[in-house]
Amino acid sequence: MSTRRKVSLITLGCARNEVDSEELAARIEDAGWDLTDGADGADVVVVNTCGFIEAAKKDSVDTLLAAHDSGAKVVAAGCMAERYGKELAEALPEAHAVIGFDDYTAIGDRLDDVMAGRAHQAHTPRDRRTLLPISPVERTASAPDVAIPGHGGQDDLPDGVAPASGPRVLRRRLGGGPVAPLKLASGCDRRCTFCAIPAFRGAYVSRPPAEVLEEARWLAGHGVRELVLVSENSTSYGKDLGDLRALEKLLPGLAGVDGIERVRVSYLQPAETRPGLIEAICGTPGVAPYFDLSFQHASGPVLRSMRRFGDRERFLELLDQIRAQAPEAGVRSNFIVGFPGESEDDFEELAEFLSAARLDAAGVFGYSDEDGTEAAGLDGKLDPGEVARRVEELSSLAEELTAQRAEDRVGSQVSVLLEDKAEDGAFEGRAAHQAPEVDGTVLVRGDGLALGEIVTARVTGSDGVDLVADVP
Repeated sequence: MSTRRKVSLITLGCARNEVDSEELAARIEDAGWDLTDGADGADVVVVNTCGFIEAAKKDSVDTLLAAHDSGAKVVAAGCMAERYGKELAEALPEAHAVIGFDDYTAIGDRLDDVMAGRAHQAHTPRDRRTLLPISPVERTASAPDVAIPGHGGQDDLPDGVAPASGPRVLRRRLGGGPVAPLKLASGCDRRCTFCAIPAFRGAYVSRPPAEVLEEARWLAGHGVRELVLVSENSTSYGKDLGDLRALEKLLPGLAGVDGIERVRVSYLQPAETRPGLIEAICGTPGVAPYFDLSFQHASGPVLRSMRRFGDRERFLELLDQIRAQAPEAGVRSNFIVGFPGESEDDFEELAEFLSAARLDAAGVFGYSDEDGTEAAGLDGKLDPGEVARRVEELSSLAEELTAQRAEDRVGSQVSVLLEDKAEDGAFEGRAAHQAPEVDGTVLVRGDGLALGEIVTARVTGSDGVDLVADVP
């Protein structure tokens, strides 16, 4: 019977956070702890928080409080903990420790401190945009030639620079499947006026292609069949390595890894989605023709105020370029409504774009001030009630349009990765136009099906954004 202490690791937010949790999990196990699913029986619960928007921060606090109610000791990690540090520790005494990114390499020591009742001094947050990122050459000079997951090699990074990679463990025994996120880079160099991510994630640092490929092989060896490439901005991959075409060069190599059936790219900036990248995503066998495009709005004046590129016409032209090469390509996006200064005409421009775009999935969020962002100081703030009305109106339109897009796929053939068993011998999976968790799913019916395989099925029905399909 194991006498090792137990840690429950709860992950909130995006797939990027999931990769961070896997790296934390590896370090926790290396420090002599056992990972357990759920807070019951855990000595410590580590919550990898999200700090992107107000709703995510509330969810993080609620999760920390629920963990405390379980009787376990509680550690706050992740973006919210990094962003607020001492402020969060003072406001939430239920957390026994609030740790920043610089504590990750010593997570075992932090957990020992918590169990021993030793107080941990939470950090004073710094604006990581002012910190010089470690260069790829410097980063790899002191690491192994290839940073193999689970073997460290980057514990000597300068303070304030988040590691671009680290040891990793697939927590498949805690409910995983044949899909895994694969981190391309850390940080972001864009300066959108509404976003605080660069302030606590730091400058953009790409992982070397050889390192990404080695991790892909490692994941394939652990049963992964679909890789989801994640970063704060995947279209910037390679710019700090001196190669703006690094991503399109990398995709064929990833798709060619033995055991990998599908590669999916997430979080593309419209301004950086160049023709060569479109061609690589649409035309590389094994790469899903899927475009997670961060439009955010469609009114030119609002986008300029957000310090972003584009307008309705340019975005529709981009979609035309994509569908000229892959007519059935999946496209999803997120939109902010109620941004300071957004007029009724601006809102109507966004609604018209949504009607014409034929998106497979769309997230709609109401604007809220975020600490430390330029937008928080802008004039023209809308009444919260008006923001809520616009969110409801656009969300309703998006739900109707994405359901219609799914219905349009009835009669078509889709390649579905089978991920879970459903009732009556059916399986639930995802087609190439559907990303994990954020998009719809496909209920697949047929004989001789098995988890983890990709099957070709004909779509026979739809329910909202979800599809029903049969394998002959």
